[in-house]
Amino acid sequence: MPSFWDKLQVDGQDMSLYASIPQGSGPFPAVVVIQAAGGVNDFITTVSDRLAEEGYVAVAPDLFHRMTDPSVTDGITKAGQLSDPEIIADVNATVDFLRNHSAVDGERIGVTGFCMGGRVTWLAAATNPHFKAAAPYYGGNLMVPRGAADQSPFELTDGINCPILFHFGELDGNPSQEHMRTLDDELTRLGKPHQFYTYPGADHAFMDHTGARFHRESAETSWPRTLEFFAYHLKGVAAR
Repeated sequence: MPSFWDKLQVDGQDMSLYASIPQGSGPFPAVVVIQAAGGVNDFITTVSDRLAEEGYVAVAPDLFHRMTDPSVTDGITKAGQLSDPEIIADVNATVDFLRNHSAVDGERIGVTGFCMGGRVTWLAAATNPHFKAAAPYYGGNLMVPRGAADQSPFELTDGINCPILFHFGELDGNPSQEHMRTLDDELTRLGKPHQFYTYPGADHAFMDHTGARFHRESAETSWPRTLEFFAYHLKGVAAR
């Protein structure tokens, strides 16, 4: 299974991107993997590699590529400095990369992300028409615009045109269970197909096997659900 780092041009700047490609001949469906505040780290590259093992071209763009101040090293600080219009540009460039890649079926692209990446997953689904499935994990701050944006991802919900599979930790405060109900109500009001799961005993970041809040039972339950979701919507494989 080949994996590599590449660079894309976004607004005249280089953006690094981690890519993992399945064995065999394509074209394959693809999944954009959106980083958490830790960046495109071991957790994110592992998720990408696991998706490639399942037959997806998986790519993870570095959304921190515009941040060049060496004194800012904390991921939470970097995440707070992101601007939604720039995030959208980065996601769109990544989708264009996939749609023009010989190994990818450009009509079968999904997106998943974790923590800030869960927020970006919602934002991406609301602003890019090419996604066929979106699976955010514990995406918080959905009601808050970032940077130069004048609307939050939540306010852009009507733009979502693909099914949503959202994973929540029961103990998480952002997104909380109250947030979950608000999101559920809005998607239902707008007639957007969605599935929400809450994992008992799990906090924020429960999927990250490198972090202190890793919750093995929830990770091992949610991941097959994500794979089944993508298989159905990106491969046309019926749920078992």
